[in-house]
Amino acid sequence: MRIAFISDIHGNFTAFQAVLADLNSQSIDQIISLGDAVTLGPQPLEVLNALRELNCVYIKGNHDAAVLDPENAARYEITEHLIADMYWCKDRLSPDDLNFIDSFKPMYEINLPNGSRILAFHGSPLSFTDIIQATTSAEQLDVYFEGHKADIFIGGHSHVQMFRRHDDKLILNAGSIGNAFKFAFSPGSPVNLLPWAEYMIIEQSGDSLSVNARRVYFDTEELIKEVKKTQLPCADWWLSQYSK
Repeated sequence: MRIAFISDIHGNFTAFQAVLADLNSQSIDQIISLGDAVTLGPQPLEVLNALRELNCVYIKGNHDAAVLDPENAARYEITEHLIADMYWCKDRLSPDDLNFIDSFKPMYEINLPNGSRILAFHGSPLSFTDIIQATTSAEQLDVYFEGHKADIFIGGHSHVQMFRRHDDKLILNAGSIGNAFKFAFSPGSPVNLLPWAEYMIIEQSGDSLSVNARRVYFDTEELIKEVKKTQLPCADWWLSQYSK
């Protein structure tokens, strides 16, 4: 069984197209979307339509919740300078689009044929705003995972791929398709983006389990063209990331 985990597309359809092409060559049995689909980037509707066509499992991220309720964006830990982007994105989505986003699940459990269990979420099993990183303490991990019997925990939200073992648990982060961070996020520090999209594949075959952390380069010049076509509030930020 081969399961792909995609996360944090953030309205970057250019990057998502590159990942979709890669997925088509991977003989995937199931796809799990870990949240934060449409905000920040210039192509929210294109991303949402492509996600619909995948007919996969959809998990809600904090940005997904915020675009449904931009008046209370701070509740979802959206920084003040990004709130205008919430409104810009919401204005481009229909009521059906918003209902689709609202249907996303808080988490999802997968039972593999060999008996192993995967728990998928956005931030942590407790909240989509929690950030699990390589430096998160063992004590905090125990708090996040208390009451959950899964063997593998996989999320997104941090925008940095991660493979970490904690006791008998495997903790993974699929990375970000549309906003792959060069460094782990730290409040107050500038964010630098990488020119590729990230996602993960978990494969179970007999008694073996493998994790494939994939990196797919995309056309950053094409993304810049899409940004320039819009009145996206954070357009200058995108241009500063990828313009030469």
